[in-house]
Amino acid sequence: MKVRIEILFVIMMFFISWMVLYTTFPFWWKVLGVSLYAGIILYSVVDLWLQNRSVPRTLLWTCMLLLVPVAGYILYVYSGQLLFKGELFKSKRASDRELFEALSKDKTPLKDPLMLSGPKRGFISYLERVTLTNQNQNTRTQILKNGEETFEEVKQRLLEAKDFIHLEYYIFRYDRLGQELMDILKQKVKEGVEVRLIYDALGSYALSEQDRRKMADAGIQLHPFLPLKFGWLTQKFNFRNHRKIIVIDGKIGFVGGLNVGVEYLGEDNKFGFWCDTHVLLEGEAVQTLHAVFLLDWKYVCGEMLFEEARYLKGIPVEGDGLVHVVATGPETRDMGDHFYGLITSATKSIWIATPYFIPNQTIMTALQVASKKGIQVRLMVPKRNDGFLTQYATQSYFPKLLRAGVEIYTYKKGFLHKKVMIVDGDMASIGTANLDLRSFHLNFEVQLFLSGTESINTLVTHFEEDLKECSRVRPVAFYKRGLGVKWKESFARLFSGLL
Repeated sequence: MKVRIEILFVIMMFFISWMVLYTTFPFWWKVLGVSLYAGIILYSVVDLWLQNRSVPRTLLWTCMLLLVPVAGYILYVYSGQLLFKGELFKSKRASDRELFEALSKDKTPLKDPLMLSGPKRGFISYLERVTLTNQNQNTRTQILKNGEETFEEVKQRLLEAKDFIHLEYYIFRYDRLGQELMDILKQKVKEGVEVRLIYDALGSYALSEQDRRKMADAGIQLHPFLPLKFGWLTQKFNFRNHRKIIVIDGKIGFVGGLNVGVEYLGEDNKFGFWCDTHVLLEGEAVQTLHAVFLLDWKYVCGEMLFEEARYLKGIPVEGDGLVHVVATGPETRDMGDHFYGLITSATKSIWIATPYFIPNQTIMTALQVASKKGIQVRLMVPKRNDGFLTQYATQSYFPKLLRAGVEIYTYKKGFLHKKVMIVDGDMASIGTANLDLRSFHLNFEVQLFLSGTESINTLVTHFEEDLKECSRVRPVAFYKRGLGVKWKESFARLFSGLL
């Protein structure tokens, strides 16, 4: 394994600090050590300035490097700074591009059944150009509301598998739900069906060695995404695979917000009811969704399944609109741009439901301007979040939005985990990506962008139903919150880039 110079610097800085503070080494040795430490910091500051990042970010990291001994440098190294040099996930980026370009060559010319405005047509064209993946008409979608409906459908479709089942999850627990799925998968293996599973090493940290061995012994092929064991050496442990994908026989696909665990069925003592959304895919778009899995499979174990035609065969069905599968990650960092493009295409309304609202400045400005133009902007977030930082960081964005006229609703029935954006009632986004900086820059995500499908009407209906379980944030009442709450919001916002 290649150890980068930054890791050597970290080790050297620890050694220098230990030598200067806790040893009786000669004075001149300590002077030499401090000089070496200063040289490392100076090298890093110059390297940072040459990257031409935004001025606030450059100044922030410069201050961290200069004023926070050792810890400032460690935070800098593991914040993803190598992404700016294009050195993290370089091989994955090249492999992904090669396969998506090959698939795009087989593009079927689109008919034009949709009465979309110019900005929306521009957004559709933009997505195809930058993602190298196709809009699909020959695809059918079905919206699945919450865990019970989703996993009943998943179990039924798994039982119907004949050739292969491919799964990819951020969180996969071996609890009651996980065991029920495993029982089905083990039975399918006995029937000759290939079963492969990718799980995120951090998100599925509770998946024990014993549980993994049970799966492997049953014939299920499984691999972790970005194992933690050497993560500190590769500087990758802060980058996680947040995707939730199932592909069955190349005909059926599932994607959305639900991981595998009983909490997603509403059986969590802390949150109780779990509000979420998943999508069942049939048709040509499953090919793109499967390509995402196959590329991740190659990344985790080196096996290039996409060289076999049966894994990437498109199977069209009659659809009623456009469906576009879009995968992003730290190697592309485009999800924020995609959301911005969808928001700015709006002429009437923008409805957003997200568990974590920590946007970049571009999206904040777009929402404020849209609301001031008279476009209805609604934001739905949980009333009670799953962490102190996420709770108060989200609230820190409320004042500017409220002043711009944005309607903010807090969901109080349980935990809101759905990731949905609906524009003008005829375009929508649904998938695994939150409206936060982690999904924009650090996580591997997969999202569906829908145009003119019946599923959008279902999303609108579900959004309106969920509004009945919400309280609206009123500006006058919100502005009366105490100084302690404001301090918590400001403190949490400092960590927004890592949440």
